[in-house]
Amino acid sequence: MDKKNSVIGVLLLVAAFAFLFLGQRFAPPPPPAPEVAPSQAPLPTAENQATPAASQPVSSAPADAEFAALSESNDDEVLTTLENDYLRVSFTNFGGAIGEVAFKHYESRLESGMPFVFNQPRVEPILAINDVPGLGSKTAYRLVSATDTEVVFRAVLEGRVEVTRRYSLGTDTEGSDPYLIRHDTTMRDLSGNGSPQTLAAFNLGTTSLVSPSDYGQYLNVMSWNGEDETFTKPAEMEGGGFLATIGLKDGAPKSSLTKGDNVVWAAAKNQFFVSLYTGDTVGLNTTARRVELPPFPGSSRPNKGITGVVNYTVPAIAPGGSVEMGGTLYVGPKEYTRLREFGQKQSEVMQFAPFFFSKMMLSGVIAPMLNLTMVKMHEWVGNWGVAIVLMTLILKLITLPFTLAASRSAKKMSKLQPLMKEVREKYKDNPQKMNEATIKIFKENKVNPMGGCIPIFITMPLFVAFFAMLQGTAELRFSDFLWVADLSAPDTVWRLWGLPLNIMPLLMGATMVYQMRLTPTPTTDNAQAQIMKFMPIVFTLICYNFAAALALYSTVNGVFTIIQQVIVNKTTKDPGEVVDPTKPVKSTEWNPKKTKPKKKK
Repeated sequence: MDKKNSVIGVLLLVAAFAFLFLGQRFAPPPPPAPEVAPSQAPLPTAENQATPAASQPVSSAPADAEFAALSESNDDEVLTTLENDYLRVSFTNFGGAIGEVAFKHYESRLESGMPFVFNQPRVEPILAINDVPGLGSKTAYRLVSATDTEVVFRAVLEGRVEVTRRYSLGTDTEGSDPYLIRHDTTMRDLSGNGSPQTLAAFNLGTTSLVSPSDYGQYLNVMSWNGEDETFTKPAEMEGGGFLATIGLKDGAPKSSLTKGDNVVWAAAKNQFFVSLYTGDTVGLNTTARRVELPPFPGSSRPNKGITGVVNYTVPAIAPGGSVEMGGTLYVGPKEYTRLREFGQKQSEVMQFAPFFFSKMMLSGVIAPMLNLTMVKMHEWVGNWGVAIVLMTLILKLITLPFTLAASRSAKKMSKLQPLMKEVREKYKDNPQKMNEATIKIFKENKVNPMGGCIPIFITMPLFVAFFAMLQGTAELRFSDFLWVADLSAPDTVWRLWGLPLNIMPLLMGATMVYQMRLTPTPTTDNAQAQIMKFMPIVFTLICYNFAAALALYSTVNGVFTIIQQVIVNKTTKDPGEVVDPTKPVKSTEWNPKKTKPKKKK
């Protein structure tokens, strides 16, 4: 065995022993034996109940204790409804909170005619209060009053604290929003002894995946502290993972995760809808839990859910005094044009830059501008597909000077390829000479080798931002265009042995292949040329199951580029004979420094 192989063998042995050692050291401890839950203490008795809480809503007992239990309906529950042209809000007397919210402008399923209902199924009502002694989501309140725009609940806890909860629904007028619900809770001391400072957890609701094609990228509990956002995703509580496998992380599943600080607002959201609470005071943090849900109808893929609370400090109540806690709840679609008006960066729930590379590509800056442009286009033409086409054409016109320059540069580069191939063969054993000769060729022929990359640097951020913007824009959900029934989902028209036939990505791939045939090849390297030929196929496969809106954008972009390239190929003059600076100048060539011989007299 030679020295090199001996070193490799020793390193592998060291790595194997290190893996065994670290695996034992950081392995999670065995799970403890399940404990029998103690019987639940009697619930506080609320005085003057309009509907006695003879029995309380019960929670289903999950098979896995790591999941939050879903609440089940109860015959003693009293529902009160507020509604406007956009929402139908059902309040429940249990917890004096919001049971569920129906969005009148968004269907639950395509052509179902039924509205999408947020917080159904649910763990607890939205804005139900927990962690206050004697107060919880199962406390029965009395309905004090209900008008067309306001609902008031009240409960008295053991004769010592009166809790009044008031809700008013927003309107579609200037300075308001129909998806806003104002909430105020007053706690008044009745005992004359006051109450100490305590904590209160306000529930944000339960949300889940919106369809079988939703992979949960935007399913999380989020908070904003005025400078940075914090996310908690279900996957963070599942345990396992690569880092846990190599012993660098605790791989045990978690029943809950508490994150964030100085919470200005907090939200529970999925791909298209959000429950976002902005308190009048700053919250402490958020706590999230996973929810186990049944698979979608007709699909074996399991659904995922998440619920969360935002935690606040309740100040001490002076004897005979009271404290107020309030805030504004936005529960509705993720429409950027609405959320940007709220003034405390609530539009960050759009999550326009979800990944590190999308932050590098300035997606958080570009995507909002694209969204506003697309919405404006829709106001003019009334169809989201046409709006995307028009916006794509505008973006192409803006970047046209750069792409034209790149096309001309690529044509010149293709003219130089035979000469550069000769240089590579001539100096294949001397890289320094080869680089010097290559630079000389570019200089003498006035070609910028980076010229062809400029359009990529410009269009790539646009593509990344467009992709991020389309993923979470609720307006595109169930919006049709030509044969596409839903621009926010793949345009599957048929299935063969379970495999989807998506037309729009195939058109996108066809335009990319034809576009590549028209574009001069900037390299003579056979390996690179083969890779470039396969790029349209790879790109088509990657985008095959993406939203049809993204494929529509890429297809229109490709068609425009093909037309542009045809025009460039026909109108661009031939760059002429290539100058080869590596060859010596022939003696017959004209030399301005050479003086003419004098004639003999």
